[in-house]
Amino acid sequence: MQKFFSVLILFSLIFFPSISSAEEKNKNDGRPAILIVSFGTSMPEARRAIDNLVNAAKKNFPECEVRLAFTSNIIRKKLAREFNEIISNPVEALAKLNEEGFKKVYVMPTHMIPGEEYDEIKNVYSAFKILKGKYGFDDLELGTPFMNSSKSCERMAEILIERFKNQLADKDTAIILMGHGTPNHFANALYSLLQVELDKKLYGKFFVGTVEAAPEIDDVIANLKRHPEIKKLILSPLMIVAGDHANNDLAGEDDEESWLNVLKADGYENISSYLVGLGEDENIAKDFVKKIHELISR
Repeated sequence: MQKFFSVLILFSLIFFPSISSAEEKNKNDGRPAILIVSFGTSMPEARRAIDNLVNAAKKNFPECEVRLAFTSNIIRKKLAREFNEIISNPVEALAKLNEEGFKKVYVMPTHMIPGEEYDEIKNVYSAFKILKGKYGFDDLELGTPFMNSSKSCERMAEILIERFKNQLADKDTAIILMGHGTPNHFANALYSLLQVELDKKLYGKFFVGTVEAAPEIDDVIANLKRHPEIKKLILSPLMIVAGDHANNDLAGEDDEESWLNVLKADGYENISSYLVGLGEDENIAKDFVKKIHELISR
């Protein structure tokens, strides 16, 4: 399988437009680069979350070249078509960095869990990792998502509690969090682990579900029923970006199957939304920078 991906990458390297002069390659030789990889979004207001993480990296690592890649081909094509913005996929981005003479590259994902999307990034990373010579890198490292262990889930719980501390001052208020979910993948269990950590710290105030896997909205409602004292609900995405899922699947007023309308149909009347991606959170940005520090020092 690795050989297969290596062939694909070599094809990309060979046919990628050569834009770098020898002088430019020499200039970049020895200078490290950080490649931030996101699923992406085509919603301008949601893009702030990604830009916040990119800007945090640029501010804290001025000695590094910071680049951005999107894994979603649909979003990349839409950005090119509607906004004339060209964003590379991870293969293209790494090939371009190689072409420009960068030999030390640190790939940092913005994903919440190491699910299917992260596996795709790992495939690309692994293929480039085994390449030697002029098409390879001297040092290529891959970072981890925000939630990839019990310790990181505990940290995420702390961030979420701090994020909603003002709203949680009301005893009858609870936070409903929608994660993306990754079906038939072991990493999906991290959402349940996050729920455990939240319950340890603030029982009955957070309820975690996913839009594409388990726990589902029905599971969230079943858990809510165990807390009749909860009268007010705040819906918020457990995602770096508050994009289509947040605005439609979670809080869409015109979508009968949105979590907002399902909860209303179940008798919950006092519902509000906080549709801000986690990428805009100051503590998330700090942790992102910390993860890059750890990646470089590794």
